[in-house]
Amino acid sequence: MATTPTRSAARSAAPTPATASTPAASNPALRTFLEIPYEQLEAMNLEAKQQRIDRMPVDKIKAERVKYLQGEKRIKAVTVCFTDLEGRMHMLDYDKKFLLGSLENLTFDGSSVRGFSQQSESDLRLGLDWSAFYWLPSDVFGPGKVLVFGEVLARDGTPYSADMRSALKRTTQKLFEKNGTIVHAANEIEGFLFKGRDAERHYHETGKFEFISTGGYYHSLPGDSLRNFIDAAAEAQRAMGFANEKDHPEVAPSQFEMNYSYAEALIAADQVQLYKLLCRQIAQRMDMTASFLPKPVTGINGNGMHTNLSLNKNGKNAFWDPKGEEKLSASGWDFIDRILTSAQDICLVLNPSVNAYRRLDPHYEAPNQIKCSAVNRGAMVRIPYGNEKSARIEVRSVAPDANPYMVMYTLMKTGLEGPQDTADTETKRSRTRFLPDNIYDAIRMFKASRFAMDMFGEDVHTKFAEIKLAAAERSPKALGSQIKTSEIQYHHEVTNQYLWSMF
Repeated sequence: MATTPTRSAARSAAPTPATASTPAASNPALRTFLEIPYEQLEAMNLEAKQQRIDRMPVDKIKAERVKYLQGEKRIKAVTVCFTDLEGRMHMLDYDKKFLLGSLENLTFDGSSVRGFSQQSESDLRLGLDWSAFYWLPSDVFGPGKVLVFGEVLARDGTPYSADMRSALKRTTQKLFEKNGTIVHAANEIEGFLFKGRDAERHYHETGKFEFISTGGYYHSLPGDSLRNFIDAAAEAQRAMGFANEKDHPEVAPSQFEMNYSYAEALIAADQVQLYKLLCRQIAQRMDMTASFLPKPVTGINGNGMHTNLSLNKNGKNAFWDPKGEEKLSASGWDFIDRILTSAQDICLVLNPSVNAYRRLDPHYEAPNQIKCSAVNRGAMVRIPYGNEKSARIEVRSVAPDANPYMVMYTLMKTGLEGPQDTADTETKRSRTRFLPDNIYDAIRMFKASRFAMDMFGEDVHTKFAEIKLAAAERSPKALGSQIKTSEIQYHHEVTNQYLWSMF
């Protein structure tokens, strides 16, 4: 699919004088905010991505970005984003001139973010990860803006413990410095497209979601609403350097999936957040809602975020062994065994909402079995067919509303450092055990896990369990067969502070 410049990018930049009937403030010809054609956006974002992959020194990247911002007069604002402990993305738009003059003193109120600081210690700081810098499609985000990921810092400037992005970044850096190991990841993120804007927030009024399409897997006619949405979202993510692979409607009505290439774990987690943001923005422009609730409608398949992982050591795929079982190396099998051993302990991280446990239903290809398989899609871990380049493991029991940084960090730490069951490996891999079928059991197992506490630290371990329990207690303890309004209304990706405080 060829990309084309946006309509706004193709307009003439020649200024025209304002007339008496046209106020200067509303005359677009008087504004020259940056608008970049899609082909150029893709080239710029891919170049910035390659700088991250090549590990260009941070100071050099910062100097390059600051110089660019100082010289590009058509940029009005820099969107700085960070992710809270639950996985919700937060964005602050800083005036460009203010940001450049206040780089060492960017603060925000952490007490307004669930899972962050208390009111008595509310101020937190933001640092900028200059390597995670994106030029934005102006028809999606508005002209004159660029985006950079932020790093949450405590008052003393140290990394904030509840910022899982920083934890993932530090851990992957240490792993690379230790023995040159790079963790690669690719996420397959499913979503639903519903009629109307803010359909999730209106659910308490309507009690239902309306499908855009009922075509099913791979079936969507060119030009229909679902196909138009997928095309627009795929164009935007391509322009942002995702390196697209394929996109299509999924099994359930109005369900979609847009796949893109693997990347290093931190880049991949950033792209999960951008993927969902792009989809929501584009759906809203089309008077629709892109939803990543795990199971918004009963009786059909839910949404997953299958997470593919591999390790690269010295330029070689450490999971590949042409003579190994399923052509997977011994280290790859050890990685799987550790994940299976701690599956119940980490289930809350991979499935962090009340609604997520509706998806773990065996009637709908649900990956709720604590086992691995090359063919069984009900297994928690699958071994896709691969070769020397693509050999990997696929963790299927990840919900799309999970914190992607926390998911990557957890799977990486568990696969490399987690405890191993001493039982016979053949029995361990083939016997059928099940993941929790409700969030209360998942919280209980998470809280009781010494491994989870050691992995996250006592503070984060306690905070995460507490905020998940607070959300769970806003819904009936028994899931029942029907979606409850509360599991939508108080979902961490749907609710806001006002609704939460009204409980």
